[in-house]
Amino acid sequence: MESTMETSFYTGPRALNNRILIVDDNPAIHADFRKILAPETSERQAVDKLEAALFNTAPKPERAAQFQLDSAYQGQEALELVKKSLAENRPYALAFVDVRMPPGWDGIETVARIWETYPDLQVVVCTAYSDYSWEDMRLKVGQADNLVILKKPFYNIEVIQLAHSLTKKWLLNLQANFKRIELEEMVSRRTAELEVTNEDLRSEIQTRIKAEDSLRVSEERFSRAFHGSPVAMAIQSLPELQFMAVNERFLKLVGRPQGEIIGCAPAELKLWQKSEQAGEWYARLARQEDVRDQEARVQASGEIVRDVLVSLSPITLAGQPHALLLVQDVTERLVLERQLRHVQKLDAVGQLAAGVAHDFNNVLTVIQGHAGLLMHGLGGASPHHKSAEQVSKAATRAAAFVRQLLLFSRKQVTQPRHLDFNEATRNSLDMLKRLVGENIELDFSPGESLPAIYADAGMMEQILMNLAVNARDAMPEGGRLSVGTQLCWVDRAPTALDPEPRHGGFVCLTFADTGCGMDTKILNRLFEPFFTTKGVGKGTGLGLATVYGIAKHHHGWIEVESAVGKGTTFRIFFPVSNQLAEARPAVQEAELKCGRETVLVAEDEGDLRDMVTQVLRIQGYKVLTASSGPKALKLAEDSFRQIDLLVTDMVMPEGMSGGELADRLCARNPRIKVIYTSGYTPGMAGKDVQLLEGRNFLPKPYSIGKLAQFVRDCLDTTTRHNCPMPAEAVA
Repeated sequence: MESTMETSFYTGPRALNNRILIVDDNPAIHADFRKILAPETSERQAVDKLEAALFNTAPKPERAAQFQLDSAYQGQEALELVKKSLAENRPYALAFVDVRMPPGWDGIETVARIWETYPDLQVVVCTAYSDYSWEDMRLKVGQADNLVILKKPFYNIEVIQLAHSLTKKWLLNLQANFKRIELEEMVSRRTAELEVTNEDLRSEIQTRIKAEDSLRVSEERFSRAFHGSPVAMAIQSLPELQFMAVNERFLKLVGRPQGEIIGCAPAELKLWQKSEQAGEWYARLARQEDVRDQEARVQASGEIVRDVLVSLSPITLAGQPHALLLVQDVTERLVLERQLRHVQKLDAVGQLAAGVAHDFNNVLTVIQGHAGLLMHGLGGASPHHKSAEQVSKAATRAAAFVRQLLLFSRKQVTQPRHLDFNEATRNSLDMLKRLVGENIELDFSPGESLPAIYADAGMMEQILMNLAVNARDAMPEGGRLSVGTQLCWVDRAPTALDPEPRHGGFVCLTFADTGCGMDTKILNRLFEPFFTTKGVGKGTGLGLATVYGIAKHHHGWIEVESAVGKGTTFRIFFPVSNQLAEARPAVQEAELKCGRETVLVAEDEGDLRDMVTQVLRIQGYKVLTASSGPKALKLAEDSFRQIDLLVTDMVMPEGMSGGELADRLCARNPRIKVIYTSGYTPGMAGKDVQLLEGRNFLPKPYSIGKLAQFVRDCLDTTTRHNCPMPAEAVA
């Protein structure tokens, strides 16, 4: 079927077209598509207004829909809408068409009728039945280049991806058609000029000179268009398929010099990975059928393979049939699409992990607190003291797992400093040796004159632990684990694992084991959250995902080399710091002191609130409690005591966060001290409050000893970290 592009049905701008037609007899399906592709702004505006009211922020600007959707409930109605859109020079780029639409045309007949008028429309046939086979559809509609089948039920992401891909394909077809038409017109014009020139040469010299000048201009114009095109192009003779001319972009794509290509056919060059597929293209071209955007893979020089879209058009040169070949390289686009899917998956799981960690930390705080109270009350000689101690240790191990969730979701409060990575690794060697066991030989090769990196020491220790555990599990019969650091200078383009270009100095941590190695299938999923090759109960699948998240959090990246039976090498790169390494902070043990000050505890979790109250009262403090921000404010107003310290959770009910509660109390009493607590802290403190772990922020879970010491330290300090402070004070 010939494209009506050549009749200039559409003369508008060659820009992305987001107009989509939904053809389905079921109104609910139309509503579903609108929710997916053009969600109503009313619900989002309501959420934005509620958020502005709760957190006292400016209203967000109105968000525009990404796609413009029109609806048709029968095939005849759809055809009229298509004709109307063409008449208005506002064509649709894509249509989602249901197969069954009684009592009128079914979906396949609708597509066939529409393509008689508008063959360049991209169509997605949606069906849950098998009314037509693929061959039946092709026979019915006449061509299937612009046809995609989507089986019901489908996922929202499928619809979104199809919408983006096919509207982009519509635009690329439009651009390619315009370019093809321009080239065909140039070729035809040149041929006509040459014929006129040959006639005029027999009559007069002057006419010959003018014709030669005209020919030279035409050749230059054609050469500039052909060789300067950003699309790989070639001209092939028919039916031999020999390459007669190729442009620079084509040579770059296939990685061969022009001398190896001219005069040869694709089969001789082994250009296409699937030669039978290419044979079908030229057979269709001989049948006067369109060949547009055919997916293929080009075997370039060496082992390089490129993903491409191929289009063919018949042209005539010097009276002989030829084919104009257009090859669009889409390798990078496919890589970016895979990266986008990976990032979306990580983000979704990260949000889930953070939510679980927040609730779980509240429970762990209660468990740790009451276990500590039991041990405090029982004394070391009690037979039940050991049980309480085991409960506390189990809660500590659970807290470590929660920290991994928070690290993975990047919602853990960090304390970065200019770190000597060699020193940090040496300090972890004893722990790593215990982790891997005696049957694995561990050696460390520190890099000389290694510059500092700006990193959180705890997160670096987490990377070392997770990689050591991974290496240990890969060497159940023993082996060798080599750990090393070195300074590397990098200058490279984006890669599949790291989509950013990298330039400059980086500190590289290397972990190389002699274990079982991994195949390509496992390597492709290595950093997926919760993916593990270990048995049930033997791994969480978060270890390497956490390493990946920490590296990204520190603006670094990971490289992996592995093969089955040949071990695995991880290389993790961190940007070099422009400052010298800081000394490791000294840990000071202090005697726990009691107090008589008044403490207001604002916590919506009742069990946790009771535990905190009990601990503080044991320490001699006067404690007031509230389950929400408004109740805490009312309690402060009614109390005859002056409140010395506020201990508040960050997220609480009744429309007031811990940060807002602290702001209001500090406005009334500037001398009040504040301790914030939370299971995680994704920007919840408010615009004027910075959370500083160890100074005004106590992360959950915490022990009763840490709580008591933290309260005492906060009351004794002369600095109020709950007050507004510059953002650079927080790493």
